Amino acid sequence: MSTLRAMRRLKPDPVPDELLERLVQAAVWGPSGSNAQGYQYVVVTDRAVMARLAPLWARCVDAYMATAGRTVPQGMDPGAYERMVAAIHHQRDHFAKTPALIIPCYRYPELKPDAAGLKESAAALGVAASLRLARRQRRIMSLTEASSVYPGVQNLLLAARGLGLAANITIWHLMLEREWKDALAIPRDVKTFAAIPVGWPCGRFGPVSRRPVESVIRRDGW
Repeated sequence: MSTLRAMRRLKPDPVPDELLERLVQAAVWGPSGSNAQGYQYVVVTDRAVMARLAPLWARCVDAYMATAGRTVPQGMDPGAYERMVAAIHHQRDHFAKTPALIIPCYRYPELKPDAAGLKESAAALGVAASLRLARRQRRIMSLTEASSVYPGVQNLLLAARGLGLAANITIWHLMLEREWKDALAIPRDVKTFAAIPVGWPCGRFGPVSRRPVESVIRRDGW
């Protein structure tokens, strides 16, 4: 965990299918809300498909770097930020040679609560909380799906690190999600949650740089 860096400079050498399946297996072992297991993983290794995705990747990267990417994150060394930007540009410019790309998807099973169940739920929460819940239902469903995907994604990233593979998680593709779905024939009612390039690293794994733990703990309340 302490050396799980975002590794964006990848060798073009292929990653064996066996190892990619081990990464997805690690993801499947992650928890899923209600144990619904509504995930699917699109694994791209075909260079022709990757070449079709490369322009979409470039557009998303450029859009991000023109907005949020212009600002150095608070507390980050400017030199380190410039090195990160250089790696992002390298990945953009060499994306067509990415050995593998994994896209976690999720379709939450349709819920069909009955009237009695809704009445019991409202009684448990109270009227005010039930109304707030109804107004926030879309956000809550999005979080429910995400919480069923990202623990598995973290498993995947850790498995990649254990196998000596480089990987990094991005969600920039969501800026053009419809185009990505069309390129990969992903159904419209299936949501995508990340685009994870995977390959053998050009550089070395190193320690991550994070805030000290005592600066992020708030005990017994905010």
